[in-house]
Amino acid sequence: MNDSDDLRAVARAGFEPMVAAAGRDGRKLAALAGLALKIGLRARVYPLALEARALAPDDVEVAARTQQLIGHSVPRWHFNMLRDEPRNAAFDAAIRRAVTPGTHVLDIGAGSGLLSLMAARAGAGRVVACEENPAIADVATRIVATNGYGERIRVVTGNSTDLDVEADLEGCADVIVSEIVSNNLLAEGVLKTLADASTRLLAPGGQMIPAGGDVMVALGSWTAVEERDVAIVDGFDLSGFNALAQVPRTVPVADATLTLQSEAAALLSFDFTAPPPREPHRATLTLTATGGPIGGVVQWIRLQLDAEGVYENRPGPTAKSHWGAQYYPFDAPLDVPAGTVVQIAGVHDGQRLLVWREDTA
Repeated sequence: MNDSDDLRAVARAGFEPMVAAAGRDGRKLAALAGLALKIGLRARVYPLALEARALAPDDVEVAARTQQLIGHSVPRWHFNMLRDEPRNAAFDAAIRRAVTPGTHVLDIGAGSGLLSLMAARAGAGRVVACEENPAIADVATRIVATNGYGERIRVVTGNSTDLDVEADLEGCADVIVSEIVSNNLLAEGVLKTLADASTRLLAPGGQMIPAGGDVMVALGSWTAVEERDVAIVDGFDLSGFNALAQVPRTVPVADATLTLQSEAAALLSFDFTAPPPREPHRATLTLTATGGPIGGVVQWIRLQLDAEGVYENRPGPTAKSHWGAQYYPFDAPLDVPAGTVVQIAGVHDGQRLLVWREDTA
């Protein structure tokens, strides 16, 4: 443990006494909400910010400070996700196929409550919306009430793995809907979360939406990546700094400079109703090039929502998705004729994914 860790531990140990000493002083509580964020007590940020606002409703500085803190606690991708019309339409269609009058639905990672509202609109008798972020859960509760579904949708703050079947759900759910996937499918802990849900929280014969997912890959090139690299700066060659660039690099799926140069294939496939695969999980496949030069491997996701519906954010000029594609550049472009077979490998540990070209000889 370093000095910084020691200081944080001391601050955590003395934090609640400081809150007690602040009493009903809104400014002090706002400052303590900021301290909570710095020392890793994220669960205390939102309630302290709300209390500070309530105690100092006319203090513009408290309002500004707490708004900044609350905003920092909510990842920006939530806003892009809510505007993702193809994603929303695909989930709504699958929910309508699964839900009948009286269906009991669990929404994992409920966020704003959108999927829960879709389920209620489709006729669900009761919906439990599980959201771990307290700020988001609080706002979701208000959104549900604003839309007139307060009697059928109940928002529960916490992680789904901590849900009690009887106390929180009042029995197993007939349908579990979730959207906790990331650009690489895995980073939000989807495998373990949904394996637990399908085992503990889903009624026999119940349905998971989505039922599974694929990590899709293709050979490709992203010419605009060169614009992000460092070259000549003030007359100096700084190109060596590019060796420190993060891999993979995220690229919008509609980027006109991103080109697929092989057929697409599923490198890894997952059944969300089954136990998660043993980690690390490694896979290989071969892709047939349409012709070089090829800059690297492009990766995106495909969700099997149900037996009828599939959502895929395959890159292309007209693609629309809040999820980005992931680009794994080769050390040097691969200039090969059409029909050349290239072997690709990938490995994941349940959260992180790594993809590379296997046949580098």
